[in-house]
Amino acid sequence: MSLKAIVKSVISGDTLVLRGRTGPQGQSPKERILHLADVVAPRMGNQTREDEPWAFESRDFLRALTVGKEVSFTSTHSFPSNDDVTRDFGTADIGGMDVASEMLKNGWAKVKESKRDPTEDDIRKRDIEAEAKAAGKGLWNSHGPQARAVHQTMPTDSQAFVSEWKGKFIDALVEQVRDGSTLRVRLFMPDGEHQMVNIALAGVRCARASPKQGEPSEPWAEEAKFFTESRLLQRPVRVIILSLPTATATPFQTGANNAPPPPASIFIGTVLHPAGNVAEHLVTAGLARVVDWHAGMLAAGGGMERLRACEKVAKEKRACLYANVPTASASTTQSNGTANGNVRVFDGTVIRVWSGDQISVIDKESGKERRLQLSSTKGPKLSDPKQAYYAQEAREFLRKKLIGKHVKVMIDFIRPRDGEYEERECATVRYGNQNSNVAEQLVEKGLASVVRHRRDDEDRSSDYDKLMAAEQAAVAETRGIHSGKEQPAVKPSVNISESGARATTFVNGFKRQGKVSAIVDYVASGSRFKLFLPKDNQSLTLVLNGIRAPRTARNPSERSEPFGQEAADFATRRYMQRDVEFEVDTVDKSGGFIGTLWLKSENVAISLVKEGLASVHSFSADGLSWSTQLYAAEAEAKQAQQNLWENYDEEAEKAAQVPPAENDPGRLKSEYLDVIISDVRAENGLSFSVQILNTEGIATLEKLMRDFSLHHRVAHPAPSNFVPKAGDLVSAKFSDGSWYRARIRRASPIKKEAEVTFIDYGNQDSVSFSNLRPLDPKFRSLPGQAQDARLSFIRLVASESEYHADAVQRFRQLCEGRKLVANIDYKEGAMLHLRLIDPNDPVATQDPLACINADLLREGLASIDRKGCKYLGAYPHIMSKLQIAVAEAKRDRAGMFEFGDVEEDE
Repeated sequence: MSLKAIVKSVISGDTLVLRGRTGPQGQSPKERILHLADVVAPRMGNQTREDEPWAFESRDFLRALTVGKEVSFTSTHSFPSNDDVTRDFGTADIGGMDVASEMLKNGWAKVKESKRDPTEDDIRKRDIEAEAKAAGKGLWNSHGPQARAVHQTMPTDSQAFVSEWKGKFIDALVEQVRDGSTLRVRLFMPDGEHQMVNIALAGVRCARASPKQGEPSEPWAEEAKFFTESRLLQRPVRVIILSLPTATATPFQTGANNAPPPPASIFIGTVLHPAGNVAEHLVTAGLARVVDWHAGMLAAGGGMERLRACEKVAKEKRACLYANVPTASASTTQSNGTANGNVRVFDGTVIRVWSGDQISVIDKESGKERRLQLSSTKGPKLSDPKQAYYAQEAREFLRKKLIGKHVKVMIDFIRPRDGEYEERECATVRYGNQNSNVAEQLVEKGLASVVRHRRDDEDRSSDYDKLMAAEQAAVAETRGIHSGKEQPAVKPSVNISESGARATTFVNGFKRQGKVSAIVDYVASGSRFKLFLPKDNQSLTLVLNGIRAPRTARNPSERSEPFGQEAADFATRRYMQRDVEFEVDTVDKSGGFIGTLWLKSENVAISLVKEGLASVHSFSADGLSWSTQLYAAEAEAKQAQQNLWENYDEEAEKAAQVPPAENDPGRLKSEYLDVIISDVRAENGLSFSVQILNTEGIATLEKLMRDFSLHHRVAHPAPSNFVPKAGDLVSAKFSDGSWYRARIRRASPIKKEAEVTFIDYGNQDSVSFSNLRPLDPKFRSLPGQAQDARLSFIRLVASESEYHADAVQRFRQLCEGRKLVANIDYKEGAMLHLRLIDPNDPVATQDPLACINADLLREGLASIDRKGCKYLGAYPHIMSKLQIAVAEAKRDRAGMFEFGDVEEDE
């Protein structure tokens, strides 16, 4: 009885593997082997034996004739088998054509020798064989078979083979299907050799089919195997070798072991049939899953995008492997929905880079700060010495690319709280005109790795395949964390604000440089910043000059001043991690540098004042070249009643200003000057001389003194008739042996000496006539640079007091020879009444009324001078400050209050 079957494959030129049709439930059909009766063909080789002559050509003819086609066959007899596959001897025909006769006709088989008497059919077959032999067909070709090498095992040097043939099309024949995505193929090499290789289909993985009878396969494995077999087995295809089966290299793995890798047992590649890429068809049918880490191999030709599209179709149909796939989460289905009350897609500005994979973004619409984790991305850890270098590189890469820049954010999913890890929004962040994914760039440079998600984990980056492709590129080029190089340990920056003494040594250098480039590393408060100088690997604290911002709580037990937190938040959002420039004016006692900070052309102090988050600190502001802008900004903030000035009432402020009494001198407008105390005199009450710095006169004096010194190197005897008189300007030789300009106070012709005042320094001395010369006219044009002065508002304890010497000594310690800031509160002829301020005192940078005058009161070494200072009523706010200082001195029994609450008689 004749049966019908499909030819699955051909073993040799005389043996077919037949299969039935698929079962009603899609079951794989049963197979049987049919040996063509009365003919014999050469046997194909294997790993233990070579091909017999003409074996491949004979089998290939029968393959092309029958594989995939329906045949009618008759079994003459069967014989037992060791497995479940039936083995028959018989005949087969295709469309009425006898297959054995066709093989004999084309010379690819011989009639088998038989001891029985020949039948009519035997005679017919021998006649066909004779005709083929006479024509020299097939096996009977007189030139013999083509010589070729057939390599039954994988190439010994797998890496070299892949490097040579990667990305190239190679004609091939599928010899075996092990499971739906694993094939054994015969490559037809250009030199005529045949190379057998195992191929794993790139981008997909099917369930594993059991290689042994009786062992169960994974679900859908047999269906996937049959799907591929029925389409590819013993069909001509084109193969593209893509890679060895190694996943991404382990980051930070050093290349200590340089031994060559063992030969690979399989290659990863693409198998192309004229009908298309079988991998895509497998995924569409739900018989294969997409392999994430193959994304890099398939990125160039868009292969991964096509596989993802097929995967989407299979999931929608819930086909086979995807029958129980969970419904897509809200994070993947609602691209523009909400998460925890926040929109999922928004525009914003990056204000902070926390690490190589975390940033903070201000939502443009809501103004809310959102801390984001880059989806499916893992940056190096700063705490790990091996990773620290790359952790800093990754953070700096993100800072340069993103800080202060506009970005588009899409929340891919929300990572739930897990132990010590807080809930975190995971997002894809794009920037620039090209909408570049910053995570992809980070991974491509080898500054981050890609998280391996579970197969069924849909919470991943929307650009996950591109991230995988970027990582493979980084691995291939051995960039960054994949380089295998051990980078030197990261050196901590040197804190030059560690102490006042240390900071002082850097002040002059910064002043010479002018504006210095830096990065804002931390914002401590609205007006206090920690700056990092990458060029020198130094860090410092910068306090903004000219302003006072409200203080921020330093720990939970403290309370911030009103608007202190708002000022710190404003400064953080606007300046944190930005490239800035700063200029140093001076340094305070704690080591903080006092100066100006710029973001491009924006003066940070002015911006804070304009926002109403800082007030002008008059004594330090008035000496600044941009003080006018500062006061204008404050006036603008007051007018708008912003923040600090929310309750500002201009009329009330005017009313609060107490007018001076009728007999009191008027209050002078604040006039802050940089001065040096050049001479201190304790006779008849404390007075002193000051030089006013940063003026044209001081610059001219320096040049004059150089010329003056050169002038007196040559001896200039005094005229014979020279007798100095009171008021004369002279050249006088001081005790240090140098000549200075001086004025005669009084002269004694009998003693031949005169009392003089050195007009540029204020000190006095007695000089003999022999050390006096008339002052050359060319040195007379510049007025004397020393000005007489006294302390405003206060007087030191009387000279008869036991505390007088301590008071004078303390004043000298605080002031003599030092650069200070002075405000002129009153002018008494040529005498200046000064309020002295130490610019290095951190209290003075915060309190505009802090001064050395009040410090002397607080130490019990001075009292308020109500008789000598008639202008006290014009300064009620300062008087309040001074009275508080006196009260503190009495409380602490300081100085003259040591033995009780008794002040000097006023």
